[in-house]
Amino acid sequence: MERLKLRFTDLNKALKTLKDILEEKYSIIVRDATIQRFEYTFEAFWKYVREYLKEKEGIYCNSPKRCFRELFSIGVFNTEETITQLLEMVDARNMTSHTYKEEIAQLLYNKVETYYKLMEEIVLKLKII
Repeated sequence: MERLKLRFTDLNKALKTLKDILEEKYSIIVRDATIQRFEYTFEAFWKYVREYLKEKEGIYCNSPKRCFRELFSIGVFNTEETITQLLEMVDARNMTSHTYKEEIAQLLYNKVETYYKLMEEIVLKLKII
């Protein structure tokens, strides 16, 4: 349980930094910082989900997509749209190493706010403290 609380704390810190950068005026530097913050927030998010599933549900999963599918299977959310967005977010995270390509960077930046809201919504449903 202590590990789950630590993951929760880390995730909330990461979400706050992502929220802060999303409030900044657009520039290339802000765009790139937003993508970087999305990247580490995503990592904190899926690792929290993994730990939550292990501790609270006895479900073991070792990849983001598998963990998100498990959330769906236990009814944390019940729409196909949500699982689709989560799986799309995994693909977006995987594209962050290609942000040297202007079109990919812009595409990712344009989606980050949606992903932020999705992560916040799910964290509220899984809140442990």
